[in-house]
Amino acid sequence: MKKLLLAIAALAASMTMAWAQVDVNKADAAALDSIRGLGPAKTKLILEERKKGEFKDWADLEQRVKGIGEKSALRLSQAGLQVNGKSKDGAPMAAEKPAKSGK
Repeated sequence: MKKLLLAIAALAASMTMAWAQVDVNKADAAALDSIRGLGPAKTKLILEERKKGEFKDWADLEQRVKGIGEKSALRLSQAGLQVNGKSKDGAPMAAEKPAKSGK
């Protein structure tokens, strides 16, 4: 029984790591929906725009998909979304927290 539980835990961990990085140009709807901050409506917009051509970079994604701006792009990148295998510049790693400004 312990071996079975260990095997299930290992499978769940590997699946989580597989979903950790999702490329917007290659992912299907389910993979995009797995990104925190993307839901069915935003995923649909992404897929519709992608039919017109792959996203060149983060700026292209932000320009073409309504509702994805600089701030949301940073959050999506932190959650694991990538464009052509690249995270958004300036996006903190998932383990890091953004620095608070002392204004």
